[in-house]
Amino acid sequence: MDAEPPIVLHSAARHGVAEQDALHAWAFAMDAYHVSDATVMYIGPDRAGNLLEIGVVDWHEELAIVHAMRARPKFLR
Repeated sequence: MDAEPPIVLHSAARHGVAEQDALHAWAFAMDAYHVSDATVMYIGPDRAGNLLEIGVVDWHEELAIVHAMRARPKFLR
C-alpha cells in the first residue's frame, strides 16, 4: 500500500492481535470489504502467515485500525 500506515487504536488489541501483526496484515492485505460507510475490513496475513481481519476507519483525518482478529469464515469466501 502506498498510504501512510494507520495508527492502531487500543480497541484493536481486544482479540489479542499484536500491533505489528495488525499493521502487517493491513500492509499485505489480499482483499477488502466495505462493511459500512465508515469501515473497511482488510484481510491479510500476520507475520506468521495467519489470516487476520483488520477493521480500518477514517479517524481525525488519518487512518486508524480499530479491530483486529483472526479472519472469520464470512470474510474468507
